[in-house]
Amino acid sequence: MKAAKPRRGQAALLGLGLDGDDGHTRLTRGDNFVLFGGSQETHAVMQETAVKVNEHLDRRGKRLEDVSPKEMVDILREIHD
Repeated sequence: MKAAKPRRGQAALLGLGLDGDDGHTRLTRGDNFVLFGGSQETHAVMQETAVKVNEHLDRRGKRLEDVSPKEMVDILREIHD
């Protein structure tokens, strides 16, 4: 019997905007993230945040799956300071 390959974890950021009342359905998919809904402004903020998270991960040589919750909080704080 063949040994099972170890599974690599997968992680993704999910952005959900609840303030979209202009009739538009906004959906953005990218590396490590899916963003849905929100006003134009809120969706743009979610997009910028997701892109910056990926940039931080690239600079650190890490994948989203490799980051601890505490490290993720640190990245998000750094982005929004």
